[in-house]
Amino acid sequence: MAQINLLPWREELRKEQTNQFLTMMGLALMLTASLIALVHMNVSRMIDHQNNRNTILTNEIKKLDVQLLKIKDLEDTKEKLLSRMEIIQSLQQKRPQIVHLFDEIVKTIPEGLHITEIKQSSNNITINGIAESNGRVSAYMRNIDASDWMTKPRLQVIESTRKDGRGSKFILVAQQSAPKTDDDDKAGDI
Repeated sequence: MAQINLLPWREELRKEQTNQFLTMMGLALMLTASLIALVHMNVSRMIDHQNNRNTILTNEIKKLDVQLLKIKDLEDTKEKLLSRMEIIQSLQQKRPQIVHLFDEIVKTIPEGLHITEIKQSSNNITINGIAESNGRVSAYMRNIDASDWMTKPRLQVIESTRKDGRGSKFILVAQQSAPKTDDDDKAGDI
């Protein structure tokens, strides 16, 4: 039988397998490095894109904040104008009231009573006067109570001026009011 030495052939086969293994390992490492680099570049691109979007959003938010400040200023101006308009409207409504008030003061004065001074502060009307008797002051208070333009008469001071007790000085306080209109009645019903 002939002697065949298989060791060199096996050694060559091992070397070839080792080379193939190392080549495959190298290719796998290169493929892995390529994938990692590709993923890294993709993630970096996505981060840059999101940062750009965040910058755009931040700029838009700043613009909206400026617009909100302008809107708040406009709302403040609007409220000031509305309050001024309400004041003007209330003054316009109260303008004819003084005429009616003076007319009502004249209508309510009974005979034998003289007014010496009238003062008004807000809705309170202070009336100083001289009456022939206390009954005349009582009649005047009843007339004020029945009036559409004055209410709630209160007598503060009454003192006799004559020794016979017939004349009296008085100070009376009443409140100015306005008669109810049909519009007020309808608003109260709603």
